[in-house]
Amino acid sequence: MKKLLLLALFCLVGSGVYAQKNSHNGHEWVDLGLPSGLKWATCNVGASRPGDYGNYYAWGETSTKGDYSWSTYEWYDNFTGTVTKYKADELDPSDDAATANWGGDWRLPTKTEFEELLRECTWEWTTHNGHNGYKVTGPNSQSIFLPAAGWRLRADEDRVGSYGYYWSSTPYESFACSLFFLADGHGEYWRSRYYGLSVRPVLE
Repeated sequence: MKKLLLLALFCLVGSGVYAQKNSHNGHEWVDLGLPSGLKWATCNVGASRPGDYGNYYAWGETSTKGDYSWSTYEWYDNFTGTVTKYKADELDPSDDAATANWGGDWRLPTKTEFEELLRECTWEWTTHNGHNGYKVTGPNSQSIFLPAAGWRLRADEDRVGSYGYYWSSTPYESFACSLFFLADGHGEYWRSRYYGLSVRPVLE
């Protein structure tokens, strides 16, 4: 009986019916078959399932808060009206919401890595676990789901279910590059860094 069970399990794995889950530091990832070999997490930071929205973070901050504005932004001088750090440099791991919250080698994707996701994958607007978003399918037919979690401005959630914004690690002056999408399209958007956006970690 034990041999028959082992044989049945082997057949399921070999046929692709049973998919082995990959994880790093307790969080699952998917290899989409991208040219870079980059692995994408299956969930947002703060989410327990792929369709859940998860937490919102200002760019370069690692904790959630009740007010997303310049007045509460960590790297902003309200007296001079200028950002005080990261005017053109990539994030330090200590200020990366993916690294700080998930540990290990998890990090925010770069602008270039978002461009690869946009260029190399098929994007399909759909619903998963009751939430709208995009099923993003790579060259090897593996996929991830990015929910349209909207954003946080001050204490309010906005455009939840219709827009998605995800931080990259790439800043410029008082902005940072984000992945942007809605049902009619997807691309990049330079968003003011104090906004609370979603975070989808990656692994090299």
